[in-house]
Amino acid sequence: MNAKHIAIIDYGMGNLHSVASAVQHVAPDVKIDVTADPQRIADADHVIFPGVGAIRDCMAEILRLNLDKVVADVIAQGKPLLAICVGMQALMNRSEENDGVACLGHFDGEVKYFSDSEEFKVNANAQSTQSQEVQDHLKVPHMGWNQVNQSIDHPLWANIANDSRFYFVHSYYIEMQNAEKRAGECHYGLGFTSAISDKNVFAVQFHPEKSHKDGLQLLKNFVQWDGKVS
Repeated sequence: MNAKHIAIIDYGMGNLHSVASAVQHVAPDVKIDVTADPQRIADADHVIFPGVGAIRDCMAEILRLNLDKVVADVIAQGKPLLAICVGMQALMNRSEENDGVACLGHFDGEVKYFSDSEEFKVNANAQSTQSQEVQDHLKVPHMGWNQVNQSIDHPLWANIANDSRFYFVHSYYIEMQNAEKRAGECHYGLGFTSAISDKNVFAVQFHPEKSHKDGLQLLKNFVQWDGKVS
């Protein structure tokens, strides 16, 4: 029996080797391919779509390498897809970052800046008179560990306790139009979507490869996932 083949999409904007090392740790027998080659991605059993950095740069590289079509094909074929951080944001309709950037449009939602939210401003100002420790809690970017409330039952949450803590690094958050596709929620000055799910797609704002035991469990669950949700 051939080893399971996992492609990690490489457009020069992700913690690719950290993700690859984490996947290899939880699934030593899988074949991992860090690549931008459409055929190698098409040949994979599972696909991971990571991303870090400015969304304008990410989208420019995705389009230059024709990876927009590759991602669309993976989704259409029902192949398990895990998007991470900016990879998740790239699946939305639009991002406010860099004066507004059109994204891939696989989910109805918008990527917004924490400090532009009135709710965030109110909560941040309320904390400004408190201790330095409390003030530091609402700095942008949102960097560090935070609890994720599981909005739905999903195979990727298997063996992960609700409200487990995952590692975040981001200044922009996702505002979903369809709450039914929300798989996880987090609170940082305001409530925001930290995980989304739709058929064979699961996406997270946090970094599972940096999230110790629970992050590794999520990656293990992804490797074992058949892309179906009961």
